[in-house]
Amino acid sequence: RAYMAAISYADACIGVVLDALEKSKFADNTIVMIYGDHGWHLGEKLRYRKATLWREATQLPFIFHTPDMNKKIDCTRNVNLLDIYPTLIDLCKLPKKQLDGKSFAPLLKNPTKKWTPALTTSAKNCHSVITEKWHYIRTPKVEELYDIENDPMEYTNIITKKTPEVLKAIKDLSKYIPVNDADEIKNRNNG
Repeated sequence: RAYMAAISYADACIGVVLDALEKSKFADNTIVMIYGDHGWHLGEKLRYRKATLWREATQLPFIFHTPDMNKKIDCTRNVNLLDIYPTLIDLCKLPKKQLDGKSFAPLLKNPTKKWTPALTTSAKNCHSVITEKWHYIRTPKVEELYDIENDPMEYTNIITKKTPEVLKAIKDLSKYIPVNDADEIKNRNNG
């Protein structure tokens, strides 16, 4: 109940902001983004909170609206939070910069456009790469592959199935895993 209350309250607050924007002189030139910084487990796979690389923790709510949008469009492509800044630069027609992210402005025009997988890193050598079809997870202790089209809750790790389709997925998704991870920043309080 506490989680539902928090979500309901956040929804109401967003409504207040959007109502005020709609009544303002900025309604026709404001880009609105609503997103979370991570997903959340609420008992799935006997987990609570966020500290996994499964979809429940790595995918987040993300709503994006530009002034020229006049209807809702669903996009199932995966983007990274690093892509927000390049997208804003692109949409606002600001000078281009050398950035790690990639503008997803093309997806706003064509939400079915072929797109690159999204990478999530939770710690050194702990990565997740996801497409609309596959979710590949690799850490020093585990390697997992899920066919999320057929197993959206990721109950069946198919990494040991050596079918041509599985081997190709692993090969293709492995290309997105960083080769050199930076060392973790030590917490000052913990050494």
